[in-house]
Amino acid sequence: MKLSVSNDSFSLAQVFTISRGSRTEAKVITVRLDNDGYSGYGECVPYARYGESIESVNEQIESVRGAIVDGMTRQDLQHALPAGTARNALDCALWDLQAKMANTTVWQLAGLSEPASVTSCYTLSLAAPDNMRAAAEKHSNMPVLKIKLGGEGDLERLQAVREGAPHSRLVVDANEGWGIDDYLRLAPVMVDLGVALVEQPLPAGDDDALKGIERSLPICADESCHDVKSLEHLHGKYDFINIKLDKTGGLTEALLLKSAAEAAGFKIMVGCMVSTSLAMAPAVLVAQGAELVDLDGPLLLAEDRVPPIEFNGATMFPAPRKLWG
Repeated sequence: MKLSVSNDSFSLAQVFTISRGSRTEAKVITVRLDNDGYSGYGECVPYARYGESIESVNEQIESVRGAIVDGMTRQDLQHALPAGTARNALDCALWDLQAKMANTTVWQLAGLSEPASVTSCYTLSLAAPDNMRAAAEKHSNMPVLKIKLGGEGDLERLQAVREGAPHSRLVVDANEGWGIDDYLRLAPVMVDLGVALVEQPLPAGDDDALKGIERSLPICADESCHDVKSLEHLHGKYDFINIKLDKTGGLTEALLLKSAAEAAGFKIMVGCMVSTSLAMAPAVLVAQGAELVDLDGPLLLAEDRVPPIEFNGATMFPAPRKLWG
């Protein structure tokens, strides 16, 4: 087995802003595994919120290079690295390689049904109300708009988006930017404005404040939910969980998390970091049957992988075999 790692950058179509800052490019790590004339690929996005950097994730990947070259399996990988982006890229590359070597598909290997198209949210980044209204008008054809909030003026931003896109379903992502009083104050207004869900309103370390309150607006765990072990801390606080492969550490754990969460009564949202079609490809398998899908990473890019995942408006199709899977 040969392992190759590259640090790649893809320009965004426009500046993307959340409560933690702005970016103009997607910085990703690409893993390639070669064996017996076949190549498998995976992608991950290091996230500073979780103490990750390009350098630290590269170091994690290098820490298992010897074991990978010697034939480490996906099952071995789950114990060799913690949940996170390094394991994600390797796990997805191993799935891709295994499928190609067996002349089959990842969905068949995983015992899943053949994937169908899904409808993805389209994300509006945090901006002044007038700018968010204009962005909402531009994308008012999208059936679901996800709105980045998390600070003073959120109500005005939300109202502006509703004015710009009167018929779209709305999802709010506060990115840990609120306190419990903000949620209690804004939730009834958001319900009146047709918001379907709010993502991670409180910091993950302070989300016990959600226990026992009347959740008039459903709440989704994002930063509070990483892998199956996370679920035990979410009961009574959240209605949904957001599954992202960069948090779970790959497709293997993501499928386990989805199954366990559904059995525990949570509804499923499948999300992504700002990344390319290569990162979306395995996530589409997890997104099958999910209540909400937020895999619009490629729509935010000025450049993408070749071949990319096909979108028709908000309709997202399974990845072409030449890309992954």
